[in-house]
Amino acid sequence: MNSRPTSRSPAMGFIMATVLIDMISVGLIIPVLPQLVGGFAQSPGEQIAAYGTVATAFAIANFLSSPVLGALSDRFGRRPVLLMGFTGLACSFFITAIATQLWMLVVVRLFSGAMNANAAVANAYVADITPPEQRGRRYGLLGAMFGLGFILGPVIGGILGGRYGLRAPFFAAGALAVCNGLYGFFVLPESLPSDRRRAFSWARVNPVASLMHLFELKGIGALLIVIALGSLAQFMLHTTWALYTGHKFGWNPEQIGYSLLAVGVMSVLGQGLLAGPFTKWLGAPRLMVAGMLSSGLCYLAWGLASQGWEMYAAIFANVVGFAAGAAGQTVIANAADPKSQGQTMGAVTGLSSLMMVIAPILGPRLLQPFADLPPTDWRVGMPYYLGGALLLAAAALASVHFARLRRAPAAAAAS
Repeated sequence: MNSRPTSRSPAMGFIMATVLIDMISVGLIIPVLPQLVGGFAQSPGEQIAAYGTVATAFAIANFLSSPVLGALSDRFGRRPVLLMGFTGLACSFFITAIATQLWMLVVVRLFSGAMNANAAVANAYVADITPPEQRGRRYGLLGAMFGLGFILGPVIGGILGGRYGLRAPFFAAGALAVCNGLYGFFVLPESLPSDRRRAFSWARVNPVASLMHLFELKGIGALLIVIALGSLAQFMLHTTWALYTGHKFGWNPEQIGYSLLAVGVMSVLGQGLLAGPFTKWLGAPRLMVAGMLSSGLCYLAWGLASQGWEMYAAIFANVVGFAAGAAGQTVIANAADPKSQGQTMGAVTGLSSLMMVIAPILGPRLLQPFADLPPTDWRVGMPYYLGGALLLAAAALASVHFARLRRAPAAAAAS
């Protein structure tokens, strides 16, 4: 992959456009992938099990590769690693579109997960070009692009899947990934100057060593558990939303796309408009805690919902949860060394990817025993009860952690 230097100066506009196109292409497939997998199953229970296998394949590969790709971006720059990720996504989407067997979907998701560390590299890109005091606002802008991608992607994917067949969104997603690769090749500048690059070392990039790197960051501590719990809840949502709403409310791909449109709108509103003011008002630590409390209650409301409109009501009520999306990244980025932002963000992504491995095993399996029950049975919401409990526990741990950090300077001065 060509990584020639460019004369353009790195800017937020470049990486925001890259993330937006990337998330649109990913969002396109969300409403239809469970149903595409279901085409190879004989019952709702088999569909859930097969979808869990496909999602787990992506997660395992991403967990193993994210630290490697993050460290490679520290060595060779962000741009070539992003270009490689776009290429991998495009190939995976096109192959998925023509898959005729379940094993083909599993293999291509393994490949896609191994090639894709775009989120980690994009976060490192922002850290490269942003002073610490501005990272809260800029991570909020980046989060808004993720949200905007979820506004456009799932809606377009749902409409394409509902009107032109389940495979149409995968062809569209592949085409967008190609466009993003071309944009990156001809337009996206490199953000990491040569004097801030570090040598690549295999000793630092195995998943366990990468996660241990996070323990070396001062002021992180229990936040590792907080990040893990929050990520597990988030990925349980991702792996069950289409299955859950389809079973409980009978939603088709187009209706699922519109529900994710609501999530995207709130993400853009929260992270694009409110994250900066909220961070300035509360500070990243308090915003992080408040956001997890709000999101935990939102999950519980989803699990208890008996009508589709209640899902929307919970989404719109979770304003603080959406605004807090970038707070954790800000805390970690500010604790990391400027020369290891890629490795650090890769390690955080690796931790999230580990939860992504667990989520499709846990979430769909919690739903599977109740797949043949009436949609009104309260037990159908089991994945969301657990997700809410995880987020509330994470909020409690984070609150205790930040309280200890605030007391530490006073204790040191007294001694």
